[in-house]
Amino acid sequence: MKNFTSFADVDDYRVLLNKALEIKADPFGYQHIGKNKTVGLIFFNPSLRTRLSSIKAAYNLGAQAWVLNAGADSWTLEMADGAVMNGGTQEHIKEAIAVMSQYCDVLGVRTFPTLKDRDEDYQEVVFKKIMQYATVPVISLESATLHPLQSFADLITVAETKQKERVKVVLTWAPHVRALPQCVPNSFCDWFSEIDWIDFVITHPEGYELDPKFTKGARIEYDQRKALEGADFVQAKNWSSYKDYGQVISNDPNWMLTPEHLTGSNDAKFLHCLPVRRNVEVSDAILDSPNSLIIQEAGNRVFSMQTVLHELLSL
Repeated sequence: MKNFTSFADVDDYRVLLNKALEIKADPFGYQHIGKNKTVGLIFFNPSLRTRLSSIKAAYNLGAQAWVLNAGADSWTLEMADGAVMNGGTQEHIKEAIAVMSQYCDVLGVRTFPTLKDRDEDYQEVVFKKIMQYATVPVISLESATLHPLQSFADLITVAETKQKERVKVVLTWAPHVRALPQCVPNSFCDWFSEIDWIDFVITHPEGYELDPKFTKGARIEYDQRKALEGADFVQAKNWSSYKDYGQVISNDPNWMLTPEHLTGSNDAKFLHCLPVRRNVEVSDAILDSPNSLIIQEAGNRVFSMQTVLHELLSL
């Protein structure tokens, strides 16, 4: 693994998952890996779990970490090739990333979609520029289309709590007060549709179909109750339309997950990437129930990042 941007970068998920479980059992067992190493973290949008878990993961490995909020802690960056920089931008991404690469051994980058231009977002224009100019391995802390560290943490959580060899995992759309990107659900599909011991189902209202390249191998069910029947794990998440890009085409409150929705499940455990809009996406009764894994899941963000850092710092 030379970079970590999607499931495709992982040579063998079983090896990576087993390493994560080993690291979680002994978080400080590989501090020699990070000795005299520096992890750089660049954020183009706000973060709580990703920022803090990444710093903690670096420290667990014995590495140092620096954090830069692009445009706030730095000069305003110009992204366009061939730009005449006589406006509000002071530094080009070419120099900025090349210089940052001098100051770290691995570079974590968090970007975000515009939700206005699907082609630009799905071509990962900003993220690809950063990868082009970086001279150290790059980790996606979330991009315009994917959030692989979150999905890896979700997989760790399912693996360590499952009660049988083969499980049914359901990703269900949930209502929201805003139009949200498809990054988390895309990435969840990208990972969970490839796991051979998971029966993976996606459920959402018609019109919320995700990019087919991420949902290959998954069963899509428009009847939420039917999809949830026999589920062992349920991940709830809102996303805006991919076809009518960035639009909220329906916001049916009946899709908010409640205990009544899960009566036909296999006493399903509940997942959510957080932050969550309580009693909009998911009811308090679900979030505060013994079956809610949301805090354990968030804790596993440390170990998804720590495992990836272990692999890249070992190169």
